[in-house]
Parts: sequence; structure tokens; C-alpha cells
Amino acid sequence: MVDLARSGRTPEALAGEFEPTAQSISTWVKQAERDAGKRIDGPTSAEREELARLRRENHRLRQERDILAKAAAWFARESKVSPNGFTGS
Repeated sequence: MVDLARSGRTPEALAGEFEPTAQSISTWVKQAERDAGKRIDGPTSAEREELARLRRENHRLRQERDILAKAAAWFARESKVSPNGFTGS
């Protein structure tokens, strides 16, 4: 579709012939130009993929941090209880 638009066909004409909207086709052409280094008004596909990967990793690390914090709090409470069930105070 991008190649057809680059060959001179308008996104509107392509949208009439194929399923995607003219806006989608224009967006694809712009993204292909970013990927080729012809545009700098947004991230390349590789940068978008890296950003998505980093967001997933950040989410996972936050979950792990929360689990470790809860485990540390639990172990701290448990270590204050003596074997006979009374607190150490």
C-alpha cells in the first residue's frame, strides 16, 4: 500500500479501491518515511517497539518490587514474634 502511494496514487484513491481508510494509508506512508530517515516528526518503528518493550519491562519490575516489599514486610513482622507466640517486647 505504501509503495502504491509512493508511486503517485493518492490515499483517497487507494482507500476507494482497498479496505483501509485514506487516513490509515497516510499514516502508514508517514511511518515508512520515518523508518527510512526521511522524516523526524516522530519515532521510528524500531523506537516504538523499544518503547513498548521498556514499558512492559518497567511494569514487570514494578510488580516484582511490590511483591518484594510485601514479602519483606511479612518477614519483618514474623521475625518479631517469638516461637511461643509472644512478641519480643
